[in-house]
Formats: sequence, structure tokens, C-alpha cells
Amino acid sequence: MTDRHRSMEFLSVLLCIFITTTITIVVHSAPPPSSFSPVDNFLIDCGATTVPTLPDGRIFKSDPQSTGYLSSKDDKKISIPTADVPSPIYLTARIFSEQTSYSFTMSRPGWHWIRLHFFPMNNSEFDLTKSVFSVTTDELVLLHSFNIDNSTKWVMKEYIVNVTTPHLNIHFSPMKNSFAFINAIEVVSAPDILISDMGTSLIPIGDFSGLSTKSYQTVYRLNVGGPIITSSNDTLGRSWDSDHPYLKARALAKSVSVSPGIIKYPQGVSPLIAPNWVYATAVEMGDSRVSHPNFNVTWGLEIDPAFGYLIRLHFCDIVSKALNDLYFNVYINGNMAISGLDLSTLTSDLAVPYYKDYVVNASMLSDMLQIQIGPFKQDTGAINAILNGLEVLKMSNSVGSLDGEFGVDGAKAETKSNRTAVAAVGFAMMFGAFAGLGAMVFKWYKRPHDWERRNSFSSWLLPLHAGNSTFMTSKHSLGSNTKSGYPNFYSSTMGLGRYFSLAELQEATKNFDQNAVIGVGGFGNVYIGDLDDGTKVAVKRGNPQSEQGITEFQTEIQMLSKLRHRHLVSLIGYCDENSEMILVYEFMSNGPLRDHLYGKDLPPLSWKQRLEVSIGAARGLHYLHTGAAQGIIHRDVKTTNILLDENFVAKMSDFGLSKNAPTMEQGHVSTAVKGSFGYLDPEYFRRQQLTDKSDVYSFGVVLFEVLCARPAINPQLPREQVNLAEWAMQWKRKGLLEKIVDPHIAGSINPESMKKFAEAAEKCLAEYGVDRPSMGDVLWNLEYALQLQESSSQGKTEEENKAVAAPSTSAVASSSVDDQPISLAGEDDENPAQVHAVAEHSGTAMFTHLSEISGR
Repeated sequence: MTDRHRSMEFLSVLLCIFITTTITIVVHSAPPPSSFSPVDNFLIDCGATTVPTLPDGRIFKSDPQSTGYLSSKDDKKISIPTADVPSPIYLTARIFSEQTSYSFTMSRPGWHWIRLHFFPMNNSEFDLTKSVFSVTTDELVLLHSFNIDNSTKWVMKEYIVNVTTPHLNIHFSPMKNSFAFINAIEVVSAPDILISDMGTSLIPIGDFSGLSTKSYQTVYRLNVGGPIITSSNDTLGRSWDSDHPYLKARALAKSVSVSPGIIKYPQGVSPLIAPNWVYATAVEMGDSRVSHPNFNVTWGLEIDPAFGYLIRLHFCDIVSKALNDLYFNVYINGNMAISGLDLSTLTSDLAVPYYKDYVVNASMLSDMLQIQIGPFKQDTGAINAILNGLEVLKMSNSVGSLDGEFGVDGAKAETKSNRTAVAAVGFAMMFGAFAGLGAMVFKWYKRPHDWERRNSFSSWLLPLHAGNSTFMTSKHSLGSNTKSGYPNFYSSTMGLGRYFSLAELQEATKNFDQNAVIGVGGFGNVYIGDLDDGTKVAVKRGNPQSEQGITEFQTEIQMLSKLRHRHLVSLIGYCDENSEMILVYEFMSNGPLRDHLYGKDLPPLSWKQRLEVSIGAARGLHYLHTGAAQGIIHRDVKTTNILLDENFVAKMSDFGLSKNAPTMEQGHVSTAVKGSFGYLDPEYFRRQQLTDKSDVYSFGVVLFEVLCARPAINPQLPREQVNLAEWAMQWKRKGLLEKIVDPHIAGSINPESMKKFAEAAEKCLAEYGVDRPSMGDVLWNLEYALQLQESSSQGKTEEENKAVAAPSTSAVASSSVDDQPISLAGEDDENPAQVHAVAEHSGTAMFTHLSEISGR
């Protein structure tokens, strides 16, 4: 290589170094993408003659009228040399004896801070503590009849306003025989991301739109668990107070902190929402010195209950050592705001900020706002809860006011006193609209408001199905041997069970004593009764004014006369004396399955018991789908319709919505949608085409209800958790289903047993019916899950578990009537007629059809 070439190469290297260094300097000196430079930045020190510089480096301007900001006919300036104030802007002021305005020309529309600074300085001319005035913009009331008393040192009022006009005018209007004053004004652009248009309404839980149309006043901005943060350390010049004065029962709380430098802002998360100083501190649950802490950490904040509020909660997991170990609840005024908050899933990392906005309307507020965090009751990880920051913003009311009930134009805002009447009318209109919609989509069963009273046994009764049309014959065709004005079509000769006299049932129920009522339905009351032989029964007495009436009574008898199975509730007999319509059922002493899962103070079922109950219910449904000549679709499978006898044997009940299954040629039954929210097959809802796979979907919801011990629908929870099926499937897909298992059984479940159980539930909830298993397949998997659990409890090895294998198809198909083995139709060479014969031999006729109840 020549010397020239070496020189050229050396120069090339130097050039590359120079370019690289230059680029590096430019990159490092450029502002970070998350920084914000306000386009509008008006900082006015009112009445000042010199330009003060604040500790955070901001420079305020004076406000002579020549600047164009101030428009005043009569104003005076006052000042003092020194005072106990945080900034020199409080040492000067302007005094107005009549309405005066400041006007600011906006460079761009959007969110703006308006900060008004007041200090009642001692001076020889004016007693500022006696000043009473209002402050407004052209559209918004900021302060109404505002006064600063003797005890106040200094006040800063901060607002966030979405300015849409070219000019922002701020008017100071003294009350009669008084004056107004101001020490300093800030009008500064705020980033668009500061407040989005969408939030979450607390009651009812759901999306809230229109936040961008409101104006806000900062009432509280708290650095939870940490010290005061001044404007110097905030990304937008805000101040954050300590939460310590507002923390209740401080012994239950513990402050924690980390270095602000470890806080990570990933793509899409901006430090403009809150600085890392906020997320680097938190309050967590304190050491209560008990093995299972069960308390909430509480903050109490005084507010004006005449307004709604935007509440921003800031979270950052700085306490966990690993992901998926922190789940907790958040409450606002005693209402669940977030259940099982899982920061790991939301942020995918530790020490990553997250915030949530909630809108709370004035109707649910008193003069105290309460924020609480507490443990997630189904949590199997670390028992803890945290909060890093809290902002409470007052929302402008219906007439554009943030102080008082009158708007700029004198219009009066809606208050709690007149809101009640408005709400009543609104509710009536909403109810009417909903009722109309419900009439088109769901023909709901009409129930009194207290139908779930006492032991919630209203679903004991097996309402029935109209059978063949010849059943509805006239009085003459059946003869004149009637005990009432109704045809005696339910003669015991038709296999309808025992006939009871009215006197017998009056004696059994102590003359239908109200204390004997164990359930209330649209047909009438259900009473517990004791027969002469000591047998307890459930007596369903028809209400003559009931909409269901005689037709439904006939239908119910028809339907129950045709079915008998160990896992279906049985009809014992009837009474039609003196125009009464009464049905007598076997008594299910342990009531609905739901009562043993949640909502009642009953001992929790063990995991083995829950498996056995699920298997029993599955057997009953499997029989309905396959045991009759055509098959029956239950159409209302839920935990209140699964009843338990004295031995906790599960039996399906309430067939009021049941329908004949489609034939092979039909494939489905086209019918109006009926069922219960939370359990309803979405494909059936969309297409109005019913198949037995609709029952399978509902049963999948039941299985998760059994596992998690929570309702299928809980509207008090955050939107993503309201629907149990959707919520449980989210955890199942994450492989963390054990996190939401009922804590009563969490430590006793064999993992393989739960896995098999959860797989069965997941398959039941497939979006399309064709992808769901049959009830026979579901039953097979549940039997297998039980065997895995029993094998585990007996200490068997994994190889032995595999050797156990799952139940055979014939074992699944086998059932019994009155403990006598009966094979289902089409299996083991028995047909419906043979099944009928066996049932008839045991004292009850068994037929093969059901048809739909009308008017349910």
C-alpha cells in the first residue's frame, strides 16, 4: 500500500469518527420523544414591576395593560417585600373593583392548564380576606363567590380546560360592595394524551365517553407512599402532595420505594402522565401479623358531592420479585372498581407504569371520597395490594360550572334534589325501552321481587312441557268425574303419581303457612310439607292470578309424567280440588348448587364433592339428550337449576324452557331465544337455532362456576371480569387458572384433575356448537377428573393413574331409576319402551317427549 493510500485511509477513518461523534452529539442533545414543549405558555405575575424567576426555572412576565393581556378600567397594584410563600409571584397582586378580564391568544386548540394563584397578603390598603368575587371564562365558571379567609396562607387553583376558541378570556367579577384580586396566572398548553375521551364508569361498570367535552379542576394529586414532588421534578410542571394526611388506619399501610431510575416507560407509555418519582414510591398492605391478612388500605378525601369526578389511579409493581405474583382489588366508595388487578398481564414486566381512569357521578357520593386497596380473595400468590399515585379531578357540571350550580349564562345545573325526579322519569323510559326489547328477544318468566328469598329454592320445581295435542281434551271426552271446573285430565290412571286431597296438603303445609314458603315463582309459592308418613315434600301451589294459569299447569304435569331418572327431580303427585292447581315434588333438602358455592353461609363443598355434583348433573343432561326417543334440550342449565338431595346427589330441575331436540333431518330447532344471561349460548343467540350443544355451552359456564365460586354474571365488577366464561377463559389461556380457583379448595385439588376438569369446561365453551363435545364426552372427562383426584388422594403413582384409565362408554351411559340399573335408549339393546316398562314398574310412568312451555 502506498503512502498516499495510507493517508487517504487515515483521513477516511477520521471522517467516520467525526461523523459518528457529530451524530452522537446531535442524538444525545435532542429532547427525548416523551418531552413536551407547550405551544402556549403564558406566565403572568400580576402587579409585578420586575420579572421573577421561579425555583423551577420558569420565568414570569409582568402584566401592564400595554401588553394586551389586561383589560381594566380601574385596578390597583399592591406588593410586599417578603412573606412565607413558596414563590415570589405571591408577593405582588392586582386589585379590581369592577369586572376585569385577561385575554390570551391561543396558538393552537386543545387542552390547557389554567392556574390561578392567590395570597391574602397583609397590606395597608385592602383586607384581602374580605374579598368576594367570581372567576369565569366565556363558557366556564371557575370560581363562584370565592373568598380566602384569615387562616389561608396561599392558594393555587388548577384547571384543565379544552380550549376550542382563538382567544381565552378570564373574567374577574367582584361581588357587590367587594373587590377581586389575583397574584399570578398561568395559561399553558397541555399534551393531548393528558385526558383521553374514554374512561370507565363506576356505576354501572362500563365505558364512559365524552371526557374531552368536560373541564376539570384538580382537587387532589397525591404521590402515594412518597414525599411532595415539586414542579421541578415533574414532567409537566405539576405538584404532587404526600398522601400521608389522607391515609386512614396508618398501621395497616406500609410505604415502599425504589430508585426512580428503575422505572421503565416502554413504547406507548409516556412519563407525561406521571413522572417516575410517582411510580417509584407506593403504599402496600402493612404487616398485620396474621397468616391470612384480610383488610383494606384506605384513603379518605373530602369533596363537594354536587359534582362528578374523574379519578385516576396510578400503579407500578415495585414490590414483586417475579411476574404473576400480585393480584389485588381496588374499591371506590365501597364499590368494586377493579377485581383481581393483574399488573403483570397488563404491563408484561415489573416496574412499568399503568394507570386507570374512573368516572364517579355525584349520585353515589357523599362529602367524603374513599379509595381502598385490598387482597384478592381468590389469590394464591402473594397477599398484597399497592397504590402509587392518585389524582382526583372535579368535572364540570351540566351548565359548565366547576363551582356552584349556576352557569355563566345563569342557567341552573341539575342537583341531587331534582335529579331524583329526572332519574325516575329516565328510569321509567329506560325500563320501558328495555321491556320492549325484552319482549322481542326474551319472553322472560315473570317473578316477584322477592322470588329468591329464604333458601333460594324456587328452582326446585320441574316445570313442564306440553305434550301431545290429544292430551288437551275437553271435559266431555274425559268424562264428568272432575273435582274442579277443570277437566280431570291428570287422572292417576295416566301414571301421574299420587292424588292428594286439598286437606292432606293443607295439613302438610300447616294450611299453607307463609313460614313454610321456601320459594316463589311466577306460577305461585313453593312450600315445604310433611306427609303423614313423615316424607318431606315440596308443594307448588298455583296462583289463580298467575299468567301461567291452567295451560301451563297441564303442560307441567304432562312433562313430568314422562321423565324419571336418578338425576332429575321427580314429581310425586298433584291436587286439583276446589279449583286448586297443586303439584307435589320430592324434597331436595340441600337446595340449589349455587348456595353451596357462594352467597350463603354454608360449608364449602370439597373438590371431590364438586366433581361428583358436576358428574350427576352431566348424567341428567346426558339422559335428556339421548335417553328419550327424540331427545330433550333443557335450555336453562345453571347452578340454581341443579339441586342437591340429603346425600348431595345432584338432580336437574326446572324444565320450563325445555324443547324437543331436532331430528336428524332438521339439525337444529329454529326458535325464539330463551335462557339466562351469562349461560346463554352465543351461537344460539346470534342465529336463533337451538341444538343440544346449547346446553353444553351453559354447562361449561356451570363448571367454571363450580371451580371459581363466583356468579356467571357480576355487573359490579370491571367490564373485563363481568362475564365469568370470558374471564375464566382468559386465565385458562394464560395457563394461570389456579389463580382464580375458589380458595376453599385451592390447596386440595390434584393438578391433573383440575387440568382435565378445565379442559372439559373450555371445550364446552367453544364458539361454535359443532366444535363442542357431547354431554357424553363431557361426562367421560369429568369421571376421569374424579378418578385422578381419588388416585391422588390414595397416594397412587402417575403410572397407576394411567392404568386406572377413564370410564368406559357403557359405564357412562348406564344410569338408574330408584337405584335400579337402567341403560339409556339405544344402548345395551334396550329401547324407550323397555325403559318405560321399568319405570312404570317402579310406580311412575315414563314417556318419551317434551314440548315447549308457552308464556314463560
